[in-house]
Amino acid sequence: MSDPNAASRPVQAVVLAGGQGSRLRPYTDDRPKPMVEIPGTGTPIIGHQLSWLAEEGVTDVVVSCGHLAEVLQKWLETADLPVSVTTVVESEPLGRGGGLKYAAAHLPHPDQPWYATNGDIWTRFSLRDMADFHAERDAIATLALARPRLPWGAVQTDGFGRITDFIEAPPSTFEINAGVYVFSPEFAGLLPRRGDHERTTFPRLARERRLAGFTIPQGSYWRAIDTAKDLTEAAKELAALGR
Repeated sequence: MSDPNAASRPVQAVVLAGGQGSRLRPYTDDRPKPMVEIPGTGTPIIGHQLSWLAEEGVTDVVVSCGHLAEVLQKWLETADLPVSVTTVVESEPLGRGGGLKYAAAHLPHPDQPWYATNGDIWTRFSLRDMADFHAERDAIATLALARPRLPWGAVQTDGFGRITDFIEAPPSTFEINAGVYVFSPEFAGLLPRRGDHERTTFPRLARERRLAGFTIPQGSYWRAIDTAKDLTEAAKELAALGR
């Protein structure tokens, strides 16, 4: 039986892989952040991302390079990749929104929707479900939302101020932008040529009620790899999950 939603799901994606990764030094002294390997996995972050995208029906990916672009490009040229990959490098800094617009201009199907992900995100959940959510809400852009675990322990108290429990690294009560997106074709035209779309395009779409938020399902793995501690924690978590 055919899936009626399949035709509206993206088959193309952008991976934003141009950041400096300064908080991950010394790991990023000789490679860009997406090329950093989670200890014990044998796979750089971007290798995991490309496999995940392929499993979710993506066939074409544009990788936006920056810091140490040649290292990432060499790996992409020699690796056995599950998708067709094109790389682009900004000739001048364009900002997050401008960089996204520049990369989107190289997608093979400009009249079709597309996924995007930050190059430092290690996650697994159904992009197909997120794409269906996006289509059902007639959104121009949909953000994946996560509840990261706090880096501190929390304390519970009762109505009299007595401590009743200690909770180690509880999930945040707030949802955050998880760095994974679904965009409709017209989104690229709303991006600034230079600057930050999270200060311009996203607030405008939110006011117009055309910006949706898809909560990553409970139990799905998500972590942004931003510091050396994140690498260590991700290795422990993935080992516990048997991945």
